[in-house]
Amino acid sequence: MLLDGERDRTRAIDAAEAEDLIRGICFKTGPPRRTGVEVEWLLQDLHDPAAPLRPGRITAALTAVRALPLRSALTFEPGGQLELSSPPADSLSDGVAVMRADLALVQGSLKPHALSLSGHGHDPWHAPRRLLDAPRYTAMEAYFDRFGPEGRAMMCSTASVQVCVDAGQEEPGPLGHADRWRLAHLLGPVLVAAFANSPLRQGSPTGWKSTRQAVWTALDPGRALAPAGHADPRSAWAGYALDAPVLCIRRDERPWDVPVGLTFRDWVRGKGPRAATADDLAYHLTTLFPPVRPRGHLELRMIDAQPGEEGWIVPLAVTSALFDDPEAAERAYHAVAQLSGDENDGRAPRSPLWRNAARYGLAAPGLQAAADLCFTAALESLAGSGAAPSVQSAVARFHERYVSRGRCPADDVLASLPVPPSGKDSSS
Repeated sequence: MLLDGERDRTRAIDAAEAEDLIRGICFKTGPPRRTGVEVEWLLQDLHDPAAPLRPGRITAALTAVRALPLRSALTFEPGGQLELSSPPADSLSDGVAVMRADLALVQGSLKPHALSLSGHGHDPWHAPRRLLDAPRYTAMEAYFDRFGPEGRAMMCSTASVQVCVDAGQEEPGPLGHADRWRLAHLLGPVLVAAFANSPLRQGSPTGWKSTRQAVWTALDPGRALAPAGHADPRSAWAGYALDAPVLCIRRDERPWDVPVGLTFRDWVRGKGPRAATADDLAYHLTTLFPPVRPRGHLELRMIDAQPGEEGWIVPLAVTSALFDDPEAAERAYHAVAQLSGDENDGRAPRSPLWRNAARYGLAAPGLQAAADLCFTAALESLAGSGAAPSVQSAVARFHERYVSRGRCPADDVLASLPVPPSGKDSSS
């Protein structure tokens, strides 16, 4: 990830070299042309979505999925969530086609186990339960337990649609990497609000349209908040990564070390139990979870998993259009820039705007109008770029059903709940 074949990833590095490596790998610049999507799913019983699943049943189903000839990368999250990461696609239509085909294979493999994919941002029914015993997840659980119970919820109960776009070109302008970095953070609250789809926990409303986003807001700020400043993305990210706490130090034996109060900058300055290497830096970067993560490309991580077999297509199409069409990007920027407020209000996702987006969805002040402008720009861009009619129709239906009415998928979930008997409080 960090070094070419002529350099030793296990050689010790100092702080200056670590910063150079981060700056060099996390923003691969050039004309934007590729897109991708990472789709996470919870698993549920095919006939009774709220039924608890035995670990053995999940394990057997995931073993069958592993044998499939998928083009997307397949991974599993600690709670048994299934994730497909598409290969980079040269067009939106190509990316959608690959993911559709892979999802059809996965769904067919799950059906004999009476399981299906569940598009919720947070498990609506069950308490967090870790199924994977990898040393990474044991260390992660121990680390996040220091901050409260939400770390286990994040690991085991959440699912998302993560849209990946090229970092952008070196030159300034709407396709430049600095402008795209800033747009990603400004657009974040609109994406949180429009696609909020996790209002329940263990069967009851939480008071948030996106409980998943509320969970991320409560995590360790050293690795879950956005970097401060957007003028120079490379410097902002390098400083952020070096100052982030080290989640774990890998070793051959189990369990891995989970240090307290050790930043990566401390480690490369000699304060760790051993010298830090380039390989350690590469691993450290995989343990950082801000709402926008640079990995050569930009990974937008703030979108809840979506309902329906093809609900994931809408956030992918909208986001891709707003980033890769210069005119649409300009229109989106003007729509969301006025929402940003005072930058001293706090860093995403803990700023008031991001919190309001997660709590109220498009009912939060200003977000419906901004979302409507963004969706309109995306629809016009998709029509002009020749996106598949099915993709355009999916975005148009979502715009009409939700955005134009100030609603989000979470509102459907809440509306489907049983009405409490007259005179009784549903929260009692």
